[in-house]
Amino acid sequence: MNRDRFYASGRAIAARPVRFLVAVAALIATASAPSRAETAPQDHGSHSLAGNYLAGRVAGALSDSGAAAHFYKQALQADPDNLSLLDRSFTLSLIAGEYDTAMATAKRIAELDPSHRLAQLALAVDAIRARQYAAAQRHLAEAGSGPLAELTATLLQAWTEAGEGDTAQSLATVASLSGPEWYEVFKPYHSGLIAGVGGDEDAAGKYFEEAYRADPDAIRIVQAWGRHLAQTGRAEEAREVLEKFGDVVPNHPLTLTALQNIDAGRVPQPIVKSAQEGAAEVLYGIGSALGSDSGEEYAAIYLRLGLHLAPNNPLAILSLADYYEKSGDSEKAIEIYGKVPDTSPLRPNAEIHRALNLDDMDRTDEAIEVLESVIAANPDDEEAIIALGNILRGRERFGEAAAVYSRAIDRIDGADPRDWALFYFRGMCYERDKRWSLAELDLQKALELNPEQPHVLNYLGYSWVDQHLHLDKALDMISRAVELRPNDGYIVDSLGWAYYRLGRYEEAARELERAVELKPEDPIINDHLGDAYWKVGRKLEARFQWSHAKALDPDPDDLAKIMEKLESGLADKPDRAEIELRRNDG
Repeated sequence: MNRDRFYASGRAIAARPVRFLVAVAALIATASAPSRAETAPQDHGSHSLAGNYLAGRVAGALSDSGAAAHFYKQALQADPDNLSLLDRSFTLSLIAGEYDTAMATAKRIAELDPSHRLAQLALAVDAIRARQYAAAQRHLAEAGSGPLAELTATLLQAWTEAGEGDTAQSLATVASLSGPEWYEVFKPYHSGLIAGVGGDEDAAGKYFEEAYRADPDAIRIVQAWGRHLAQTGRAEEAREVLEKFGDVVPNHPLTLTALQNIDAGRVPQPIVKSAQEGAAEVLYGIGSALGSDSGEEYAAIYLRLGLHLAPNNPLAILSLADYYEKSGDSEKAIEIYGKVPDTSPLRPNAEIHRALNLDDMDRTDEAIEVLESVIAANPDDEEAIIALGNILRGRERFGEAAAVYSRAIDRIDGADPRDWALFYFRGMCYERDKRWSLAELDLQKALELNPEQPHVLNYLGYSWVDQHLHLDKALDMISRAVELRPNDGYIVDSLGWAYYRLGRYEEAARELERAVELKPEDPIINDHLGDAYWKVGRKLEARFQWSHAKALDPDPDDLAKIMEKLESGLADKPDRAEIELRRNDG
């Protein structure tokens, strides 16, 4: 079975090995410590500097910021003024959300190295949190050099001035920003927020409109501009702005909630109400942008600093959880997703992602329970239904998954092109559950909704080839899928196997060789290439490919077939595919 293993799986690598290797890091620290006989009594068995440093490096490389921060903190006890250790301890403590430790370390770093930008930035944020705006400004004066640092420091400086009640000076500070083109989205957006906090809604509206023209696809700008329009009696225009965003990101919880408020005659709440929330918005906005550009640790640092100021900001929480998810730390991601407030429209979205991470950790029953709770609270939550179906499909519970996808399909009022995936997923499950007549209908429906979708073209085409049906048409479909995804080894394999089924063995071998180059670790593709080699008389190479496929841990059913071929080869008589060539195409 090789229709599309990327879509057939739907599950990420479990995070358990990370925790195992962090335990190994602890052993490294212990092993590097002096023996009990060599340890002074007052040491109480503490690990060595070198051991803790190495353990911290291992934990950091595995993206376990909490464990890494612990080991670096231990290392600092032996060398408290080591700037390199201080820097790493500060960074990891901050990413882990250990604010007291992080700020104390930042203070020590700033004493030893006043030009340390991130330490000064953290201390400025801590001062803003305490409404100590003059102190924040002193730290910010040391934190701005380079486009990113200058943008951050200047916008935070503006919010300290807003916190002091000087709206005019705050707006002038933002206006003074000069730099890359991407500044031109941050400037009007934050000017609008500052004007709004200062009570000048007319000025805020002008700034938000400018920001919207610069980037109409940014959710926060859409929220801000839509709210202003609703507040000033332009509800229809507000609805139009929010619905237009829905064409880009359908059913976004924040825009749906805003539309519900407008329809009920309620004005949506402002995005920020204070200087602290405004400064948090700076850090969230830059942090989320860094995350989309693979800023990695910097993104997490900015998001954590933003949450230090506004701990319940759901978008910042989701972005931080996404950082941990991408780092492979499902356990930490689960914890962070759970911090989205129950009152937030984004809470169901957080629960969906929490469930997916629970499944990644093989806690599938918990994941299913979470998703069923989300669906029970909102039976029309299509995203939760699809997530539940995907988890069941990934666990090869195909009958249950098909029933879940049906719950989403039954809610469709007139199929939309975007619904192709629902029919595709259910069709896959029907096919794997040996209900081909239903599978074929769903796959054809998916293709009707999205005629150029390569995965559907591949899956339906391969299914027909595998059953010796509509061979010429199937070959055309798979060929088109390869044109659309030329570097997808699974789809290239499907093309090679279609040629094989058609008895065109030289062409089959050529395509299957390319598929193996693209996916050398796949047992099925290697097995297919062995079959093609046998048919063209390259029997020694065929046995090599079958042996290689055997070593790649194939499914038990496939392994049995491979073992039989290694023992007896393939029958030399014409197979069913060659007989099909003498008939009219299905």
